[in-house]
Amino acid sequence: MGVFWGEITLAVPDSLLHSLEAFGIEPGMGAALALEDGGDYDYQGHCPRTGQLYTLPRAALAKAVAQGLMAQLSQTTQPEGKMYGVLLVQAPVGPIAGPIGVLKAFSGLWRGQERVPGWVPPMPGRERVARQEAQTLDQLAALKDQLVTLQQRPERQTCARWQADWAKERQALNQRHRDRKQGRDRQRQTLASTLTGAALTSALATLEQESRGDKAELRQFKQRQHQALAPLVAAIQAADAEAVALKRQRRDLSRQLQADMQAAYTLTNFEGAALSLQALAPQGGLPTGTGDCCAPKLLHTAAQYGLKPLALAEFWWGPAQGDRHPGTFYGACVERCQPILGFLLSGLSARVLGGAGGGMGVGREETALPILYQDDWIVVVDKPAGLLSVPGRYGDRQDSVLSRLRQGLPAGRFIQPVHRLDQDTSGVLVLALDAESHRCLGQQFEQRRVQKRYTAILQGQVNQPSGRIDLPLWGDPAQRPYQCVHWQYGKPSQTRFEVLSQADGGTRVAFYPLTGRTHQLRVHAAHPQGLNAPIRGDRLYGYSPNSEPGQRLHLHAQRLQFIHPHSGGSLTLEAAVPF
Repeated sequence: MGVFWGEITLAVPDSLLHSLEAFGIEPGMGAALALEDGGDYDYQGHCPRTGQLYTLPRAALAKAVAQGLMAQLSQTTQPEGKMYGVLLVQAPVGPIAGPIGVLKAFSGLWRGQERVPGWVPPMPGRERVARQEAQTLDQLAALKDQLVTLQQRPERQTCARWQADWAKERQALNQRHRDRKQGRDRQRQTLASTLTGAALTSALATLEQESRGDKAELRQFKQRQHQALAPLVAAIQAADAEAVALKRQRRDLSRQLQADMQAAYTLTNFEGAALSLQALAPQGGLPTGTGDCCAPKLLHTAAQYGLKPLALAEFWWGPAQGDRHPGTFYGACVERCQPILGFLLSGLSARVLGGAGGGMGVGREETALPILYQDDWIVVVDKPAGLLSVPGRYGDRQDSVLSRLRQGLPAGRFIQPVHRLDQDTSGVLVLALDAESHRCLGQQFEQRRVQKRYTAILQGQVNQPSGRIDLPLWGDPAQRPYQCVHWQYGKPSQTRFEVLSQADGGTRVAFYPLTGRTHQLRVHAAHPQGLNAPIRGDRLYGYSPNSEPGQRLHLHAQRLQFIHPHSGGSLTLEAAVPF
């Protein structure tokens, strides 16, 4: 099915399509901005049916319109923090004068409302599950309260306090027993040199009886401790078992709501095809809330009314939340929007803004990977920032170091990364070219026999010239991929650091990770108990008002040293720091 604008079956409501002038864009200014470059970011994805790559730019004109919307929002009462978006479209003759119109959207709900005049409506199907969603969310909140109550049971604090008291008493008892044993050992030496025969035997038997008495005293201590703590431990175990059942119930409720919502939501693309979210992800995997973000709502509405998209821009407005800050532009969210963009964009023909005449299926030109070392067993590359180490779960996240290298190898040739770098981290990445090398190198990483050095620029001053950070890290399943310091559930994570220089309000450091946890260096840098200075450009764990939009993460895997899997010799690979 081809593109169907020009064959519109639905009339665009006057309240839905806005003129450029409504956002402060003076007549003639739009044409000038439209001739600028193709934007600083591309919304893109592969069509799930054909594999064709489609892109839509965040062009200068779209950002200018978005800034006009920010000005309007600033005149209203303080809005709740959320994402907003504008989509520039080629409008049919009708509601507005001129070739370019604007659709605007907010993510989720606006002050509890899903439909607000002048804004694009929610995805079709939401109203069918709205009541179920509200009921399920109430149930989930009630279950969460029950879990908090179970976690705060007084028996936990009492047990912890008693265990501490018993531990002190046990320590004192052990010390008394050690002192007595040392005394008996000295007596045995004296008796052996002064007594013989029956007298020696009798004296040694007395000492042995004292030793048995100490052991009996220890057994009685343990029995008293067990009797005192047993009721508390039983209550805690019962609470934990109840918590496990509640968590399972929460998970099942969430999964059912997610499945029902994804079955109800229907998306339309520019080929005229309509599919449910469930059909787009038949194996599941799309989180609750998929389809409620700005980009899907805008693109679906444009397709529904036969409007041709030209450019898209999304931004955060309202109080800051986490890595979201007012007035800052953001790309498609990884978990909810990116997986469905390929379908939503399918059917677009050409990029209009920027004067590019190429088809929308032509992405940005890919650069070759710098090869640092290669032989018959391994290949080592200098991974650029922004490129995945391995392909993602969805079709529109397939570009990666692994997929690019595979293109240059014979079909079926073995190649696997031995370790991974975060998408935003650049530097040395090692891949094995046979299974035995992969196993051997993997063992070196697991056994922490690989020496690593990273270079980073931190946003802030670090006063300590060097040291070691020891903060356990835990990935909350509800906030993936975010990692946090958690002393109860976290895995041991250690990093050595050395300050290299300081300038322009930042600190250049060398990191030597002793463990390899997800986002370890980023958390250890940003956390108040770490260096309290986030890595420059890190929009997940830190933010600097001086950071430029789109600024890269200033973290680079500079050097790796390991044992070659075939020769057995030490091999050191280094990639020049690009910042």
